[in-house]
Amino acid sequence: MWDDGLIARRARPGRPPRTGGPDARTAPPPRPETAPRPPSAPAPHPGAAVLRPRLDALRELVGLSRARLDRRTLAEAGRVLDEAVARQRHPLDLTVVAIAGASGSGKSTLFNALARAQLSEAGVRRPTTAAPVACVWTEEPERADGVLDRLGIPARSRRQPVRPYDPALNGLVLLDLPDHDSASPGHREQVDRLLGLVDAVIWVVDPEKYADAVLHERYLRPLAGYAEVSFIVLNQTDRLSMDAADQVLDDLRRLLDDDGIALGEHGEPGAEVLSLSALTGDGVGELRESLGRFTASRGAALRRLTADVDGVSARLRGAYVADGRPGLTESARHEFEDRLAEAVGAQAAGLAAERAWLRDAGRACGTSWTRAHRWYVRGRAGRKAAGRRSAGRKSAGAASGAAAIAEAVAMAEAAAITRAIAGTHAPEAATAETAGTVTTTGNVTTTGNVATAGNVTTTGIVTTAETARAHAGRETYAAGQETYAALDAGAPVSPSRAVSRPLVEQAVRALAYEASTGLPDPWSLAVREAARRGAEGLAEALDAASAAAAAAMAAAGPGRAGMWRTGARRASAWCTSVGRQAGPPEDGGRTGGRSGGWIIAGRRARAGGPARPVRPGWWAVAAAVQWVLSALQVLTAAWLLALLTGAWGGEWWIPALLLTGAVASGPALAWCCRAMARGPARRYGLETERRLRNAAAGCGRERVLEPVAAELLRYQEVRAQYVIAAGEA
Repeated sequence: MWDDGLIARRARPGRPPRTGGPDARTAPPPRPETAPRPPSAPAPHPGAAVLRPRLDALRELVGLSRARLDRRTLAEAGRVLDEAVARQRHPLDLTVVAIAGASGSGKSTLFNALARAQLSEAGVRRPTTAAPVACVWTEEPERADGVLDRLGIPARSRRQPVRPYDPALNGLVLLDLPDHDSASPGHREQVDRLLGLVDAVIWVVDPEKYADAVLHERYLRPLAGYAEVSFIVLNQTDRLSMDAADQVLDDLRRLLDDDGIALGEHGEPGAEVLSLSALTGDGVGELRESLGRFTASRGAALRRLTADVDGVSARLRGAYVADGRPGLTESARHEFEDRLAEAVGAQAAGLAAERAWLRDAGRACGTSWTRAHRWYVRGRAGRKAAGRRSAGRKSAGAASGAAAIAEAVAMAEAAAITRAIAGTHAPEAATAETAGTVTTTGNVTTTGNVATAGNVTTTGIVTTAETARAHAGRETYAAGQETYAALDAGAPVSPSRAVSRPLVEQAVRALAYEASTGLPDPWSLAVREAARRGAEGLAEALDAASAAAAAAMAAAGPGRAGMWRTGARRASAWCTSVGRQAGPPEDGGRTGGRSGGWIIAGRRARAGGPARPVRPGWWAVAAAVQWVLSALQVLTAAWLLALLTGAWGGEWWIPALLLTGAVASGPALAWCCRAMARGPARRYGLETERRLRNAAAGCGRERVLEPVAAELLRYQEVRAQYVIAAGEA
């Protein structure tokens, strides 16, 4: 039979239970039959005002980092936040302290000594404590029910100390844990779970196991950050002499220091190291006084939560703290814009615009005879082009034969490539077979073997794949030269220009490297990914923007610089909308009832021809003077001819002098105009280069710089939240 119903102690047979004497303290007095009082709300601890912003920052940090960090990295931070919320639902003035240690260290004996009652079974059998036992020092035991429910302590394992108990321990909830090195299954899991929930821990060691590697490597070393809520107690000092006990205590302090645990000596915060004998009671009073001061501070729960936040912040430091000051410097931005300007050929376009301006000025201010000669040459070239077009229409039927050969060759190449991909055999030279007579008058390009069963007559050029590959580089260069030549001639510029893709890719890579240097790995990867996404389609956007900018500058002329749309937003508009055709071809190029054409910097160029440039006023004056001089030359030449033939009378030297002056004045005026045009032409070329640079920079900012800057801004926000969460603010 059981004599008290609280502890597992058998009554001796034939001896009634004692009602007095020393054993009377073993049974707690019955609870008074009084009505339950409402729990009092204690005043908030000052440390709560410091911890709350850190928890909020950690919660914000986790939310901002879900798209950049994996779940395992953020799992511990989420657990700390959940446990903090769960702990703050219960009274923070209650201090939950667990007694932990190895088997045979005397945990239960110390638990009973502090409670001054035999509340937990102690003995030589191992393991003795199979489930945690709790003892609550409070006048309102129901206030601790929520805390004990959270810890998973059943009602049958909840005790109260002998009354009247020490008032200094009011608010203490003491737990006796199972052995952390127990051989029974489930004991270690219980210890690990409760150690993550309690506010403080009393580690009990004995002279035999105080240096146990399991204790130090599994518990003390990883929990070094919880030194302020830890007590290290050397038990069973009654088995040692005084000198031996001092030596063991000094060696224990050395091991704790090696584990990184700060020791609370000389008034410094840290773990308190004590030596005692729970069996004899020697030193238990000193531990009781330390627990009284620790409990009276009412800040153990907040200190434990603070240590949790410190620990998770230290483990997350590598994911948020960068080396140095990462980010985009002004030099990196300028270098990126310079590379894009080089990719679109801004400097070459500026030089071409300068030459075009000088040439136009020379043509506008040149002599009438030079202009007439140019008209004659242009008309002759036009007649030759019309003849070639007529010949091309006549040979349309013959060219269809060449197209048939080219189609057959293409089909053969496609079949060969398909077989190569399917793994049947290596790609072979494509072969096209034709039967009949094929007559071509155009150019035929082949990339394989062409076999015919009839007659093949060609009057053009037959180009093989090897010849085409040999001319590939020259054609690329020629395409760029044709673009600048078209600009020089005032012809309409196509929205597609030969932007150097290698330079664009190099500029993006250099910018991504500069922006991600020093960042933590997740954020460095995010910055590089943002730059890579922005690089997709950047070359095409630069093609459209730079072509439209060059065409608009050529069309606007030097006197209409205001037609340019400047600024970051205008350059961005070039990057996204310049180069769009006004309407689909099947709609006649119409949009909203307007005629078709290409939208160029806010002006609509007429379809089939360039927009008419605006010329400076002094060009017209010089041209008028040239026409006057030409008329004077004609009149004076007729006058002189009439004098020489005798039709008129008079002095011959007067018309001769006027004719000489008129003839010499025309070239002189043209030379002066060219000299006067050099300064404006230089400014026009620089303006063209600047506008192209702005267009390229606008595309680069919208597609690459802004996404990269957004990622860096997100990192700065997360970094600021981490500083607050880590307590470094």
